[in-house]
This record gives sequence, structure tokens and C-alpha cells, in this order.
Amino acid sequence: MAAANLPLAMTLGDPAGVGPIIACKAYDALRAKGGRPFYLVAPPAALRDAARAAWSGNHGEIIPITDPSQAPKAFDSGLPVFSIPGPGWNVQPGVPEPSSASVIIESIRLAVEHTRAGKAAGVVTNPIAKALLYRAGFKHPGHTEYLAELAAGKNGKAPRAVMMLVGGGLRVALVTIHQPLAKAVKSLSTDLIAEVGSIVHNDLAYSFGMKRPRIGLCGVNPHAGEDGEIGREEIEIINPAAVKLRAKGIDCSDARPGDTIFHEALAGRYDAVIAMYHDQGLIPVKTLDMWGGVNVTLGLPFIRTSPDHGVAYDAAASGAAKAESLIAALNLADQMAHARASAQ
Repeated sequence: MAAANLPLAMTLGDPAGVGPIIACKAYDALRAKGGRPFYLVAPPAALRDAARAAWSGNHGEIIPITDPSQAPKAFDSGLPVFSIPGPGWNVQPGVPEPSSASVIIESIRLAVEHTRAGKAAGVVTNPIAKALLYRAGFKHPGHTEYLAELAAGKNGKAPRAVMMLVGGGLRVALVTIHQPLAKAVKSLSTDLIAEVGSIVHNDLAYSFGMKRPRIGLCGVNPHAGEDGEIGREEIEIINPAAVKLRAKGIDCSDARPGDTIFHEALAGRYDAVIAMYHDQGLIPVKTLDMWGGVNVTLGLPFIRTSPDHGVAYDAAASGAAKAESLIAALNLADQMAHARASAQ
């Protein structure tokens, strides 16, 4: 099957969270509009309550599959589910269940395995509750870092994975991700920012089809340091990274003030902004598009997108979960797959 026609592999996420129900709702939306087929890697029983809540028992069906190649045909009749073993099944929507941790992790691992084997066009992940996984021995700060380990080459070295949020008309990549603010600022270096900038540039070209991406670098201090009067990180760390990037032919700005750069991007000056720390980049995206934002991992040898929200146990319990962000993640993964196929 040609890469442009492969299904997308979707992970279960936390089965007590919104993953199962928004997967069912996303299936309805994409099937109705003729979107790219996807399949869920999960125990079929994990969809029982979600299917009832999403489909009210009168339409929609779970279709078990044993190979990703069966997903496109099955998608015409129901939501394809690649079955993996589950814990019982005693997981209730809205009630975290520690015994589900191994299922959550296995769903991610298998979705990546299928994609790397050329059986799926990309990985779309549902939200996980990191605290639940940590208690089960999960060693990674989050999805992004685990996916980087799964992408390690034969030498065992994981690639640099870069988190980028897409939503509200913005594309915002992060230099540091899940770190306390004080540590994030101290961990900034010219080489790190230049490496992230190169990855962002390469993925914008390869996965987004941009011929000459324009990148804006965000300063870390108010007014981008005001020529060193309010901090010297821009002068000593960020601007030297911009010089390195421009020397490689990458269209990249010097450090710009964080309170204006996102407006500049919305006005068309930049195709993507690189923020220095987590909240600096996520606040504008989530303010502009809280329910339609997409988390994209750049720098991996496979496509990965995800809804830009958490497990939302309360919404899972009520059955009122919104699927817009997952639908956007599926659509973006589809667009990225087409862009990569065109570039090859």
C-alpha cells in the first residue's frame, strides 16, 4: 500500500480519560467527510462505555482487526481496533486505574512499531496521565520523550524530539519542554537553540511542504532583554544561535520580544515561532484555540500528532468530551503524510 494511502495508528491514551470517547466521535466526523482512515490500538473492551456514550447505542460499531492493512476497508463499517490485552476490564470513565498503565504504554509502543514498519502513515496519540504512569515505573517526563526513545537508531541514540503546537493560526516550537522555569532558563544554550531551529526548519520543509520557512526566535526576558539592560540571554545565547542558523541558510530572526512576536507571526511575518520555555509558547496557542490545537513532535523519523489537552477525567465521566482537537490532529497527520509523500 502506498504511503499516501496508509491508515493512521491511534493510541488508546488513558482509558479512564477522554481518549476512547473522542476516538469514537472522531471516527464519526472523519468517516462522514471521507477523511483518512485510522485504527485504534486498544483492548476492544476499553471502548465499551465510550462507544455507548458517543453513539447512543444506535449507530457506530467496533471492528476488530489483526493487521493495520485491514483498517481502510473496516473503516467503512466501523471503528477499526487492533486488539491488545487489557486489565480485566474494570476501568470506568473518569476513574484512573493504575493497572491500565501497561496497556497505555503498549498501545504507544505498538503504534510506533506499525508506523516504523511502513504499516501506518503516522501516530496520533490520545492524552495520558503522567502521574499514573510514573507510579507504574514510567521513566519519561512525557509522551515526547518516550517517543524519542522508541525512535532510537541502531546505536541506541534517541533523536532530539521537538514539541510544536499548531493552532489559532500559529505554529510554536519549544526549546525546553517539561522543566521548572528556573531550570529551563539555565538550560538554554546556543547549540541547543540552533539544533532546535534546524529541526524546525527541516520539518517545516519536509512535513509541511514549505520551500523557505521563516522562523522567529522568541527572547526569554521582557523586551528581549532591552539590549542587555533586562538580561543578557538574548545577547549571549539566543542571538548567536540565530547567527549559526542563518549561516546554514535558514531564515531566522534574532530574539524578538515575547509580547509581540506571536502577533507578528499571526500577521504573516513568520511561519513558526520558537519559544524558549513551555508556557511562553503554549499560552498564546491555547488562548487562541483551546479545543482545536494540535501537539506535533518534530525531529522523529515518523509523524506524530496529538490533541493539545489532557485526559479530562470529568469530561470522560460525563460523556461530554470535545473531539475537535483530536480531529485536528488526525487531519494534520494526514496533511503531513501527503507532504512527505510529495517530497520523496
